[in-house]
Amino acid sequence: MPTNFIEELQWRGMIHDIMPGTEEALLKKSSSGYIGFDPTADSLHIGSLVQIMTLVHFQKAGHKPFALVGGATGMVGDPSGKSQERNLLDDATLQHNVSCVKAQLEKFLDFEGENAAEMVNNIDWFRNMSFLEFIRDVGKHISVNYMLAKDSVKSRLETGMSFTEFSYQLVQGFDFYYLNQHKGCIVQLGGSDQWGNIVTGTELIRRKGGGEAYAVTTPLIKKADGTKFGKTEGGNVWLDPQKTSPYQFYQYWLNAADEDAANFIRIFTLKSKVEIEALEKEHVEAPHLRALQKALAEDITVRVHSEEALQTAISASNILFGKSTSEDLKSLSEQDFFSIFDGVPQATISRAEFGAGISIIDAMAAKTGFLSSNGDARRELKANAISVNKEKVDEQFIVGTEQLINNKYVLLGKGKKNNYILILAD
Repeated sequence: MPTNFIEELQWRGMIHDIMPGTEEALLKKSSSGYIGFDPTADSLHIGSLVQIMTLVHFQKAGHKPFALVGGATGMVGDPSGKSQERNLLDDATLQHNVSCVKAQLEKFLDFEGENAAEMVNNIDWFRNMSFLEFIRDVGKHISVNYMLAKDSVKSRLETGMSFTEFSYQLVQGFDFYYLNQHKGCIVQLGGSDQWGNIVTGTELIRRKGGGEAYAVTTPLIKKADGTKFGKTEGGNVWLDPQKTSPYQFYQYWLNAADEDAANFIRIFTLKSKVEIEALEKEHVEAPHLRALQKALAEDITVRVHSEEALQTAISASNILFGKSTSEDLKSLSEQDFFSIFDGVPQATISRAEFGAGISIIDAMAAKTGFLSSNGDARRELKANAISVNKEKVDEQFIVGTEQLINNKYVLLGKGKKNNYILILAD
């Protein structure tokens, strides 16, 4: 028998709207449900994690999750929450994006066993359907008045929306109908901005198939300070390590405000209520230790990336806060190195100029201009204030090839807070 999926979401603060009868239907027997994922990029970002975790809880409760990637709907564009129409993608780009998204989802869901997760792509049932067939078999069941009443449509009527976008709710509604008829899906899950589209699906199932179907939506995540969840100055926080390094990913969660961390740890981890309440108690007793943020950042970095990636991220964080060695720096990828030292002054010299090495005075002054003069460099060296790759050096020190990070960088420092990057150019 399934466990109570709805109760699990409720204590985690993950329910915004729910159709009457949903909880009872899901407690009767193991059922199937789905969430759609947008393939307009070749990676999901952390905004998608809310829906991924919803499917994870659905599967853990004993139900069968379907993850739908919209190979067809990605060609149309969902107007929900959008102020203008999106650019449409060509088929080759969409297929590339779909394969990337599928690989990311496979990290979270179990695709083996009794209630194994399944990936589906709506291009499979839309590819051979003609326009006339669609408006005859689908369009006639939903009135224009019904479609106009949806918030996603009403909010765009003044500025205008194309027929393509207007028809989106019918296309998504048919997805639900198809999966209900062919895969036994009785519930569609999604973000609160999807409520109108999901309900259109339940209506189509009732009118066209005479069946019962249900809907559950999660709240849109908001941060306590009013800034947008999942965004940084550099843009989205992606699940792809090439777009957002594990270090940047780890730092995003580690820097969460206390109020946000208490919310996020319920939504984005699988920790039990008892475990979370114990962490909250620990955090209240010693907030400076940031127990909630550390537990959250560690848990989610391991699941999105790996244990090895977490350890690299922790090492990189230690470098940022001065708890590191030259070897720690040399272990960093180029991406992580520049993530940590973003905005640090840089100077470039040629490899020929660098040769087998240059004196620390030249490195700090004459060759780079980091310090105003050789005399200034000597004074700082005598005061034991100059470091190379976080290790203190004296006036006789030569910066050689053995100090190079990734065979082309050296991190120079003055005191605790002033860093400089020397770059070798080929």
